[in-house]
Amino acid sequence: MVYTRRNIIAMSGAALAGAVLPKAAAGQSIDFKPNARYPDPAIEILDPSFTKYRLGSSSVEQLATGCRWLEGPVWFGDGRYLLVSDIPNNRIMRYDEATGAWGVFRSPSNFSNGNARDRQGRLLTCEHLTRRVTRTEYDGTITVLADNYKGKKLNSPNDIVCKSDGSIWFTDPPFGISGEWEGEKATPELPHSVYRIAPDGSLGLVTDELKGPNGLAFSPDEKKLYIVEGRAQPYRIIWSYDVGKDGFTLSNKTALVTADDNGGLDGFRVDVDGNLWCGWGSNGTAAAKPEQLDGVKVFNSAGKAIGFIRLPERCPNLAFGGLKKNRLFMASSHSLYALYVETRGAV
Repeated sequence: MVYTRRNIIAMSGAALAGAVLPKAAAGQSIDFKPNARYPDPAIEILDPSFTKYRLGSSSVEQLATGCRWLEGPVWFGDGRYLLVSDIPNNRIMRYDEATGAWGVFRSPSNFSNGNARDRQGRLLTCEHLTRRVTRTEYDGTITVLADNYKGKKLNSPNDIVCKSDGSIWFTDPPFGISGEWEGEKATPELPHSVYRIAPDGSLGLVTDELKGPNGLAFSPDEKKLYIVEGRAQPYRIIWSYDVGKDGFTLSNKTALVTADDNGGLDGFRVDVDGNLWCGWGSNGTAAAKPEQLDGVKVFNSAGKAIGFIRLPERCPNLAFGGLKKNRLFMASSHSLYALYVETRGAV
């Protein structure tokens, strides 16, 4: 069954609990033992400024497991649920905060990756297989927002964010068409790029100068745009750009965060104080030590590392949610984890 926004809200928790992980599509389940002590030693203070964000009586929780590669979490406060893409399993999963139920929201999902909400609360999704960006309407129908640029097919839209003016920004690396694992292998027709869908629906090129653009987010005042360059050498980088008064033009490209610890920098979110909460893990090189890198690394707006949340799995992406937007949901390879923190997401 494909759940729409309307019938999800109408369903009882017991009914949704029946939507369990199909054995044919399940991934590895990870045993997780939460720490019994407070404060949780998995939450590390790298700089005294991070102390105020750590709750002494909050610990890392595993909410669900059994997937192959979780990405693109997005919070729906009006329904108290989180959607997250399980890309290789070609489905979007749903976690219900009120009941703890975990089930399939959409399958097949066209190997969806990044998700967000527009200014009207509708679901925005980056699809690898169809190489497009879509919007799910209130009645569950799908509207295609972008699938080509100047007549050439997009590569594989990856991550996505909606600005306060209603414009939609997304990255378009070739990750989903480089093999069969997260899409369908194909030859790229366009450079690795970042695009903007204007409020009138027109598609414009933001930049094509980054190799493998991945996660992206705005600063709380939207005067800066941060973009991960996933194939930067020798290390992955978060670039900071100034956003022009026209709300579109970028300038003053500056390296804000460099994953020079061989970190697998991927998706990230920004809190109300301007800190960047970054999914972290190994970049796959021989020098990397995954057991020391897996988790979430937090940087202040100047790019200084101030905190680290250790997880037993690599964390590709995350989102703030919960009743007060102070619950950090961490999509971490096979499992979904959560942690309450003393700050809120900026979006």
